[in-house]
This record gives sequence, structure tokens and C-alpha cells, in this order.
Amino acid sequence: MLRRLYDWVMRLAGSKNAEAWLATLAFCEGIFFPIPPDVMLMPVVLANRDRAWRYAALTVTASVLGGCIGYSVGFFLHPVGEWILSLTGSADAAAQFEATYRKYGVILLAVPIPYKITAIASGMFGLPLFTFVGASILVRGLRFFLVAGLIKRFGPPIQAFIEQRLALVVSAVAVALIGLVLALKFVH
Repeated sequence: MLRRLYDWVMRLAGSKNAEAWLATLAFCEGIFFPIPPDVMLMPVVLANRDRAWRYAALTVTASVLGGCIGYSVGFFLHPVGEWILSLTGSADAAAQFEATYRKYGVILLAVPIPYKITAIASGMFGLPLFTFVGASILVRGLRFFLVAGLIKRFGPPIQAFIEQRLALVVSAVAVALIGLVLALKFVH
């Protein structure tokens, strides 16, 4: 199953609609989608490394636009924002997140928590829209341009390694994500 999913993503990345898929995924991630756009950005850059910077810019733009919709949900639809934040864990997740947000503010955009949560919380807790957009462009821009640059530079060896050890790579990423989630829970 893992191999089929990988092959499907690689086919999408090499298709004429790759940019549309990338932009859609990046946009939706800022509102509701749980999968970060990196999973599409990397294979799209692998498929056409000459367009790496274009793909990174497209990802940043679509992601921040989606984040602005997420921000609007938090700002204008506060109960919906609270409900979405409550899906992240405990019943008082919104209150816990607000305390963390009040303490760290815009710095949370640099922490690897789902962007949709940070976007919605930014609207809910009144971060100025200009600050949110500026920080989002900076932080997400650094991230996506770094990913695109690394794949552009080291793409073929990385692709060969992933294809030979797909299960190991996916397992390592899963363990890292679980470890990160646990570490963030213990910080609170």
C-alpha cells in the first residue's frame, strides 16, 4: 500500500496538473487539511528541479492564502475555531492553546504544529492580520524554499534512498512526529 501511495504521488508530481495539486494542498492545509504541503512539494521539485523556486513560491503563496482563511475562521467564527482547536486533544485545548499563544505569540508560527491551528488561533486571539501574514510569509517561506533548495541540490540521491528504503523512511518520519507531539505535550 505504501508503495502504491508513493507511486501515485510521484505520478501526480510529474503530471501537467502538478502545480494545481500543489497549490490546492498548500491552500487547504491552512484551513482544515492535516497533511503538510511538503509531501507534494518534494516530489514536484524532484520531477522538475529547474522549477524548484517557482514551486516554493507557489507553495508559500497558496499556504498563506489558506492560512488567511483559517485566520478568518478564528476571527469571525470563534465557536468554530474553538471546536477545531478542541479536536487537537483535551477538552480545554482552546484555553491551553490561548495561554501558550499569549506567552509566545507569533513565534508559534515557527513551531512545527499544524499551520491551520496556528492560523485559527491567530484569528481567535486577536493577532493583527498584518503581523500574522508577515510572519507566515517569513516562516513558511524559509521552510518551503529550504525544502525546495535541498531537493533541487540533492534530489537524485535522496530519491534513490527513499525509493530503496521507503518503509524505513516513513517509519522514521512517523516516529519523529510522534516524538515531537509528545515533547510538545510535556512542555505544557
